[in-house]
Amino acid sequence: MVEQGLIRAAQSGDRDALITLLREIEHQVYRTAYYILNDEQDAMDASQEALIRIYTKIGSYEEKAQFKTWVQRIVTNICIDKFRRTKPTVSIDEHELVFQDKENVEKTVMSSYLAQDIKEAIDQLPDHHRSVIVLRYLQDFSYNEIADCLNLPLNTVKSYLFRARQQLQNMLQEHQKGGVSG
Repeated sequence: MVEQGLIRAAQSGDRDALITLLREIEHQVYRTAYYILNDEQDAMDASQEALIRIYTKIGSYEEKAQFKTWVQRIVTNICIDKFRRTKPTVSIDEHELVFQDKENVEKTVMSSYLAQDIKEAIDQLPDHHRSVIVLRYLQDFSYNEIADCLNLPLNTVKSYLFRARQQLQNMLQEHQKGGVSG
């Protein structure tokens, strides 16, 4: 949680306060960008762009919205724009699994596969559904914070989340049955 005093100092032109503020939020900005774009380099680019925009626009932040929702709106909009500009690609990363307990090998493998299945299913969601899922379940935003962040009516956020969860459930069920989704 960023202190209001730090935000006010940054807005008033205190360069050190602004740099401290940006350092405090950079991890959350990157995390959101990564989950939306699903690419480390794109997430780093989007994060940098978002931090620059926050740096240049800090004076326009008004306290009627929470600072974290203002920041997330910026990074989410940048990611959505970036995602629309570039056609998504599928990358196959090789991962080594290190097993510490032989009895839990199956459990470790299955949870690894499940996590990958969920990530792939989230990647297949439309932009607006992916954004609300990322903000709700990965950034732990409330429905109202998501509505503020994405500049959407509260009922639209609820509807997007409902539909996104249905889509995820259907994709994961199809995958479990051995079907091909997407």
